[in-house]
Amino acid sequence: MTNPLFDSFSLGDLHLSNRIVMSPMTRDRAGPGDVPGALMVEYYRQRASAGLIVTEGVQPSAAGKGYWRTPGIWSEAQIEGWAKVADAVHAEGGRIVIQIMHCGRVVVPANRGYDADIIAPSALPCPDLVPGPDGVPAPTAMPRALDAAELPALAEEFAQAARNARAAGIDGVELHAASGYLINQFMNPASNHRDDAFGGSPENLVRFPLMVLKAMADAIGGGRVGLRISPGNPYNSMDVTDPAATFGPLLRGADPLNLAYIHVADMALKDLDTLAFIRANCRAPIIANNMLNAETGRALIDGGRADAISFGRAFIANPDLVERLKKGAPLAKPDYSLLYTGEEKGYVDYPALDATA
Repeated sequence: MTNPLFDSFSLGDLHLSNRIVMSPMTRDRAGPGDVPGALMVEYYRQRASAGLIVTEGVQPSAAGKGYWRTPGIWSEAQIEGWAKVADAVHAEGGRIVIQIMHCGRVVVPANRGYDADIIAPSALPCPDLVPGPDGVPAPTAMPRALDAAELPALAEEFAQAARNARAAGIDGVELHAASGYLINQFMNPASNHRDDAFGGSPENLVRFPLMVLKAMADAIGGGRVGLRISPGNPYNSMDVTDPAATFGPLLRGADPLNLAYIHVADMALKDLDTLAFIRANCRAPIIANNMLNAETGRALIDGGRADAISFGRAFIANPDLVERLKKGAPLAKPDYSLLYTGEEKGYVDYPALDATA
């Protein structure tokens, strides 16, 4: 019996050579102006045998940046940089989407290198410390609460980021609605204390996330837009007491958009079967993520619980992960001290299996 992980498959309008997805991972290697440079081109090129690459989180605007040396998709130079990434991945037969990540209130101002608004659903700072330019955890800044009248223009920023990605030749985009960033901040009562149409009830909490999703789908087609969620994830001080209350309306609202996929970091919640919950509320294909391997991933696909499997850490030290999984070869271990520093070291210098042999 063949392993379905290695079968070709389509997620919406994205036609993949296999069902192995590279998960988004921040690596802090963008160049001046938050432009993808030659190092990033090589990093993604090396990993293009994945059926689909989902890039690290990419800010849709200057106000979306929260971390040191993360790339953007809002300036002409950034678009040109991503075009080189897209060309390199496509030359190797791969597919790539950009994860659009607006940090909202999760901002250490020194990470930006410029002055820009810090915005959130409510004027509540993120209680968690965030690494600064030197990697040392630092307090976040106080955000400004967004006015309801600003939200349509903010949704359009995400739509324009999606258009910019397509102009660069990138195959699609993934909206980051997890991990306590802006979209998740709107959905969560720990960060959203609004008393207008964008706060309070679960339906109100997901109103802006759905506005953004629709704007992106209208801009480039729903079949090229994915959605990243992680119900029950407490990262950046999210309230996880009842994730189904908001993620249900979000998924049901997203269903008519015919999205390419739902990408879920499954937190293995005691009271919620996350994958079954997604199937019950949205027809989009599911990419499952979180501490999976070839066998557990295969079981999820064989059981109809997921359609593709994403791997994060395994891709760091194994640029040819697909080949290694296919051969049952051992996996190299990453040097975690070089995740966010080291330039080419710990980034593009991990050898492929044939080079190791």
